[in-house]
Amino acid sequence: MKKGCLIWIVIGVIVALIVFGIVSWGINTYNNIVTLEQGVVSQWGNVETQYQRRADLIPNFVNTVKGAADFEQETLTGVIEARAKATQVTLDPANMTAENMQQFQEVQSEVSSALSRLMVVVERYPELKATQNYRDLQVELEGTENRISVERRNFNERAREFNTYIKKFPQSIIAGMKGFTERPYFEAMEGTEIAPVVQF
Repeated sequence: MKKGCLIWIVIGVIVALIVFGIVSWGINTYNNIVTLEQGVVSQWGNVETQYQRRADLIPNFVNTVKGAADFEQETLTGVIEARAKATQVTLDPANMTAENMQQFQEVQSEVSSALSRLMVVVERYPELKATQNYRDLQVELEGTENRISVERRNFNERAREFNTYIKKFPQSIIAGMKGFTERPYFEAMEGTEIAPVVQF
């Protein structure tokens, strides 16, 4: 075999190995991005489940509270309206933007606020607080609020992992080519650091 042919064969093998390495890296990177994205989507499902759980508990809670004599109708109406508004706002995990995440957070925050006001008003009704049904529902709602908090934190962690991965070089090349975009985070709403003032 001639020396010139051998050199071309060696160069061809080296080029083939380099191309194979680049293609393998690209496939592996793409698969990692998809895996991380599915983690975000899955975790979003967990968040939605807890918000739905809360929405499902609210009618029972409101009906239990309605049984109290001369209970503040305005407070109950506020809870019912906030729940109705929140159930109308949905968020597609494949098409999340900071704007639609903020809108989702705002309506969910309204539900939390309305429930908080209701809980404070109920303090004036010891006979209501003494009923087993009310206590059970209160525990369920408090547990659900805790679950929501945990699932939101888990969602933020998954989104952070995904966002970090697609922003790093050279993964950002594959992410950009395939249209993967950053996922928004849950953030504390403005004014949540200040306790609400309730006057009787």
